[in-house]
Parts: sequence; C-alpha cells; structure tokens
Amino acid sequence: MTLKDLQQNHMMAHLTDALQHKQDIGHYGRLVYAIVARHFLKEDELVKLLARDEDFSETDARALVQQVQERDYNPPRREKIMEYQQKQAFPILPDADNPDEGNVYRDLEFPQHVYDHISEYHSQKAEDQAS
Repeated sequence: MTLKDLQQNHMMAHLTDALQHKQDIGHYGRLVYAIVARHFLKEDELVKLLARDEDFSETDARALVQQVQERDYNPPRREKIMEYQQKQAFPILPDADNPDEGNVYRDLEFPQHVYDHISEYHSQKAEDQAS
C-alpha cells in the first residue's frame, strides 16, 4: 500500500497535503494520521511526513508512531474524529458537514487483522453487556 492509496480518503489527503506544506495539524490530527497511515506507509515514510509539521520533531514523530503500533489502535470512527477536532484549531475534517467525511472504512482497504480486531472488540462488548 502507498501514499496514493491513503489519499483515496479525502480527510487523509487533506492531512497529507497539510503535512507536505509543513502545517501544524495539531496533536489529534497527528494522532489520527498516524493511526490510519501506519497501514499504508512504511514506518520511516510516516515518521518523515509527521516530522514535516513544524511543531513536531522527528523524535516526537517516531515516538508517536511507536506508541500507535504498540497499542495497535484501530482507525477511529468519524464520531471520534469529530470529538478530536473540537479539541484543536486545525480542522482534521476538511468538510465536517459532510456525513461521509472522516469515514476511513468507506474509502480505504485495511489489512484483515484490523477488521478482526474490531469484530473481537464488539464480541467482547456484547458478552460483557449480556453478563
């Protein structure tokens, strides 16, 4: 998978463009970007892109990518991205009024283990609620 694949999603294309232009996409913008992009980019490519944010060093970028990988975060749903966006100035969603904006599962094909992890989470949640 490549950067071109990642940019099939409007939000991710927006964030990539901002990073390539050395804009500060904010803490949550970087977090969302790292969580999603790690499935499409090599680690070094992801770190270099995140470090283009003028307020974020390569060391910071590497630490964020490592944290996201270790915790194996699932790509966030639109509702979570909307929550994140409320906590910072940079618009993570370029068109927040569009209900499809930020739905990375609609536009991007993730590795099977991502979908398996989500299914396991929902199964566990259903079991916990039944108890």
